[in-house]
Amino acid sequence: MAATTALAPDLANWNPEDESTWDKKLAWRTLWITTYNLTLAFCVWYLVSAIAPRLNVIGYDLSKEQLYWLVAIPGLAGGLFRMAYTFLPPMLGTRTLVGGTATLMLLPMAGWTMAVRDPSTPYAVLLLLAVAAGLGGGAFAGFMPSTSYFFPKRMAGTALGLQAGLGNFGVSLIQFLVPWVIGFGLLGTAVLTPQQKADGGGQLWLHNAGLVLVPWVLLGIGLAALYLKRVPVTANIREQADIFRDKHTWFMTAIYVMTFGAFSGFAAQLGLLTLNLFGGFENAPDPLKFAFLGPLLGSITRAAWGPLCDRFGGAVWTLVSGIGMTVSTVFTLFFLRPTDTASFGWFLAGMLLIFTFAGIGNAGTFKQMPMIFDRRRAGGVIGFTSACAAFGPFLVGMALSAWSPTAFFAGCVVYFAACTVLTWVQYARPGAPRPS
Repeated sequence: MAATTALAPDLANWNPEDESTWDKKLAWRTLWITTYNLTLAFCVWYLVSAIAPRLNVIGYDLSKEQLYWLVAIPGLAGGLFRMAYTFLPPMLGTRTLVGGTATLMLLPMAGWTMAVRDPSTPYAVLLLLAVAAGLGGGAFAGFMPSTSYFFPKRMAGTALGLQAGLGNFGVSLIQFLVPWVIGFGLLGTAVLTPQQKADGGGQLWLHNAGLVLVPWVLLGIGLAALYLKRVPVTANIREQADIFRDKHTWFMTAIYVMTFGAFSGFAAQLGLLTLNLFGGFENAPDPLKFAFLGPLLGSITRAAWGPLCDRFGGAVWTLVSGIGMTVSTVFTLFFLRPTDTASFGWFLAGMLLIFTFAGIGNAGTFKQMPMIFDRRRAGGVIGFTSACAAFGPFLVGMALSAWSPTAFFAGCVVYFAACTVLTWVQYARPGAPRPS
């Protein structure tokens, strides 16, 4: 129902658990506008992963390790930005947080547009631009807690599942868009000449990767300014630090690193991993044609499982996710030492299963946290756990640059299994300390 006259015009008495002081229409409007901007934020975060495999094609001379680092840096930066964003929702409010972030997202878009037009750009500058792209990842830790203030607990799984799932869709969106838009000049940008392929095999408009979303970001800025409001949840950094004294903050952080850490890490590195495993064979698959599939599946399952988490609880689905991710990773292990491209289909199937179960776990954990903690603390825990999990692209990238894929995936099996046991003991079993 819509808000009644009991709700103050300035939302001073906002309480989603009381129908008379909750505006359903405002809550859903906030969800859709924030989700729209979050989707664009994820596009910015994964912009480097879509551009990097093409840099050497247009004249750069970067080693495999340099490319891994370049794709990993937005993950590191995103995690650090999320640490800051964790504390911002009660300090800035929804409108300032969302609109300000959308404005800042224009910086990495413009920076990468210029960088790909000049192959002599120093590697250090590329790293700085990769850091700037991490801003898109940081936004999640502010947007999600902010949105949680607008909905009652009974709807938390649906609302946060939709926002996170559709936001995560930005990963596959940018990885799908870039291979298409770099093939022609965008309307109104014909003055920007294409880049020549280093092997003389044609032209690329790689700068379009940074330009294609600019009009949509400008729309997001306008929507935030016109239609978003602030609810009266306020706290300074010292007050918010009480979440670190609760052991369940750390338990949920470990579990969310399993689900979203794996999702974000593999999403960033799947293209390069495919290239390094199968790129040396005849008729090798084009990694950019498949890289978007995993994030797409993970995003769909995260959004779809929100209502199921509201109905059955988040813990049971987090448990299902942990079991599924562990088994899927074991399966994928058998296809990490290919001798030809015949095993690519099995490798891709294993990776898609990992993404699918990770999406289910992402939905489950975000239903759990509003149930385990009170509203203000739940917002902080959501922000902090997402900050830690945002290091996924960096950690996966560094691990794959230092270890063989087989060794890394074996380590993932151990970690996923441990987190699955933790979920069962603390949250999913009969008589669990914090059933959720």
